Amino acid sequence: MTIRPVSRRAVVGGLAAAPFGLSASRVAAQGAGPIRVGELNSYGRMAAFAVPYRNAMQLAEAAINKAGGIKALGGRPLEIVFRDDGSTPGDAARVAEELVTRENVAFLCGTFLSNVGLAVADFANQRKVLFLATEPLTDALTMGSGNRYTFRVRPNTYMQTRMLVDAVKDRGVRRWAIVAPNYEYGQSAAANFKRLMAAAVPGFEVVGEQFPALGKVDAGATVGALAQTRADGLFNVLFGADLTAFVREGNTRGLFEKRTVASLLTGEPEYMIPLGDETPEGWVTTGYPWETIDTPGHREFVAAYRARFNDTPRLGSLLGYVVVHMIRDMLERAQSTETERLIGALEGLTSETIAGPVTMRALDHQSTLGAWVGETALNGRQGTMTKVRYADGAHYMFPEAEVRAARKA
Repeated sequence: MTIRPVSRRAVVGGLAAAPFGLSASRVAAQGAGPIRVGELNSYGRMAAFAVPYRNAMQLAEAAINKAGGIKALGGRPLEIVFRDDGSTPGDAARVAEELVTRENVAFLCGTFLSNVGLAVADFANQRKVLFLATEPLTDALTMGSGNRYTFRVRPNTYMQTRMLVDAVKDRGVRRWAIVAPNYEYGQSAAANFKRLMAAAVPGFEVVGEQFPALGKVDAGATVGALAQTRADGLFNVLFGADLTAFVREGNTRGLFEKRTVASLLTGEPEYMIPLGDETPEGWVTTGYPWETIDTPGHREFVAAYRARFNDTPRLGSLLGYVVVHMIRDMLERAQSTETERLIGALEGLTSETIAGPVTMRALDHQSTLGAWVGETALNGRQGTMTKVRYADGAHYMFPEAEVRAARKA
């Protein structure tokens, strides 16, 4: 299964669909044939996350079609059109346009980077097309830049930061330094951390901040600057290759010794596997400890994923599997592929997933999918998570009054 360049058409069988109806051909397509979804993502630049995500979407699509497809629509099968979004807002908008006008997809889903997700959300709003944003974390997507056509599955930056704050607020640490990538996600995470810690910890202060460019961290300079702050706690938002370089340099210089570290996303296999035996121990983090989740549905998912792909699942895998089943439930409830019917079906929809019940809050189109919170540890030469608990996203969402004020503005 390959992903072709942004400038070319690439139809790949395999996911769920949900719909809208802008053109005559798409309206006609509602009556018969597969229900097609346009899925665009950073398959090239963010392959560590996006490829396992796509794998699990294909796994779920195959299972749903084998079970009879979308029964409320006469057993129509699901089909996905996978495209690379180019990892830029401009490329993503062009891909979204091509999916809608040339591929006649029912609706759009996907994206990874926050700025790309916002661009596709704007496109969806202008074209009145449903967009199920699956991975971007930016709060703006469902807050100030939210619109009625855009929904989000993953817990946003505020939710995951709040989970970490709850986990470290009673440790007596007041002097913190922050390191985050210098784009919307990193800046938002830093702002949320300051706001939530200031409310939770008397005497909290930030004594230093570092915002390296995404994908271009100068680990030596960044670690050196953070060490000079003499902070007692460190809030880390780096991920991917930036995280690996930062951890290696920090371990070498002893940056993490005798410091409390709260770290977004580090417990996700996508980022922990590359760390290997360099994984620092005792970091409080959000993640996905797939090997410790002992529920029947999740065990079956892991077994099926490993059998098909000869690999262990990543957080992207979990998300892709959950997304497809949410789409199935939406279509069954809507009994239609028309945009307005789909919006009505998705608002307030509760899906039973391998992570537990997930509801799409109607107020802001943010799902209640949660995350696992625990501490990093070494298991042989590989990192893992210990002291794990599942944090239900329903308990960490933006207050309703704040949502109303942000979306009204």
